[in-house]
Amino acid sequence: MVRIVATLGRCVVKNPAAGGGRWVDVPPERLVSWIVTFTERHGAGPISGDPAGAAVTFEAADGAVAECHPPFPPVPWAGGGDAAAVAAAIVAHAVADRTVGVLLVRLGGYAAGVFTGSPPRLVSSKTGSRPVHGRSAAGGWSQHRFARRRENQAATALRAAAEAAVAIFGPHRLDDLVLGGDKRSITGIRGDPRLAPYLTLATDRFLTVPDPRLAVLKEIPRSFLAIRIRLTDPEPVRPPSADQVN
Repeated sequence: MVRIVATLGRCVVKNPAAGGGRWVDVPPERLVSWIVTFTERHGAGPISGDPAGAAVTFEAADGAVAECHPPFPPVPWAGGGDAAAVAAAIVAHAVADRTVGVLLVRLGGYAAGVFTGSPPRLVSSKTGSRPVHGRSAAGGWSQHRFARRRENQAATALRAAAEAAVAIFGPHRLDDLVLGGDKRSITGIRGDPRLAPYLTLATDRFLTVPDPRLAVLKEIPRSFLAIRIRLTDPEPVRPPSADQVN
């Protein structure tokens, strides 16, 4: 379920996070106001960063926690500063000028592009599709024959996606690579040796998209620049038990 949380800025609340809390995506231009509102609502607390520089955690006085995961870690924050200043440092890192490759692949379709500058601008791209038939309900030899045909179509489609990526990425010196589409298709092209130099630059963040078209590719910076926040609410205050009262 997706909904808009107006009180903490325009951001998308996603599925609950494993281990508790929920994930919130906040665009860089709204992060400072989001963190300031979070601090004002819950009370100021300590701020810490993990050793790998992958996250910065804001702990509130009432026990609420906002664990911020900026794009393209590590975050060059050495500690110190109030909540607004730390949030501003995260924003500066998120929107820094870099060259980002994007490869979106779903079975039968792909989009490859290169973004440069700040804000990111699409400077090179290629999209395409190849037919991959659905599964057959028939049995016996017909089913086996259809399955082999479908496997060949899928392999051809993934090779086309890899070829497009190599052609688009080749002229550029990428700083990072963002992968997306569906994970099964991306897994299918990871074994292509032509992509090996680029896959070493891939970020951990995976962008699930329903249809890798050019229009989707042009809007993808909104997703890869967003700061992902694992938001944990404070523990509710429980009334004292009868034994405690007595």
